[in-house]
Amino acid sequence: MKYLVLLFICISSVTFAQGYKDEIAKHREEYKVDFIKETRSPLKEVDFKNLHFYDADSTFKVTGKVKVLKNEKIFKMPTYDGTSKEFIRYAKVSFKIDGKNLELTLYRNISLMMNPAYKDLLFVPFTDLTNNQTTYGGGRYIDLILNNIKNNKLVIDFNKAYNPYCAYSDGYHCPVPPEENDLAISILAGEKLYTGEKKHKQ
Repeated sequence: MKYLVLLFICISSVTFAQGYKDEIAKHREEYKVDFIKETRSPLKEVDFKNLHFYDADSTFKVTGKVKVLKNEKIFKMPTYDGTSKEFIRYAKVSFKIDGKNLELTLYRNISLMMNPAYKDLLFVPFTDLTNNQTTYGGGRYIDLILNNIKNNKLVIDFNKAYNPYCAYSDGYHCPVPPEENDLAISILAGEKLYTGEKKHKQ
């Protein structure tokens, strides 16, 4: 009986791992399709060969504890083209990776909050120790929604971290991740450096 239990656990683990890899693979295909659909996209299908990702790794899918912030004021988050966008700090989420305590701030874009289609969007820009090494030097982003928060808990999947448009082309208003979202760890998950020639927006 003991061996049957161990066998079941092993088979379940393998099935979960394969299922998770399939989920991330599907997410990345949808991510590429969005570039084709988006009229302002910096990439065409021919550029997809220059997109690279870390292998799916469920250790970078974490559950964090959320603390909603109160009495926050709207502030201007700088962008890489020298302009800025208005955001408000919505919450802090604390979690662990490799036993290390980490924290990120979740933001809401003021203009998008006025749009019914994006009013619940949570924006998570961050930097980590892979920047300028294997990932874009300007950091990466993760998108979440308010409904993802349940019982003050939130799942953050760094395998879905993506590059801002500025990684592929100049001329875009890409927010600069605030210093408070600089993670002192290597996030070996999500999108890697783009290896194509950087474009110039027309």
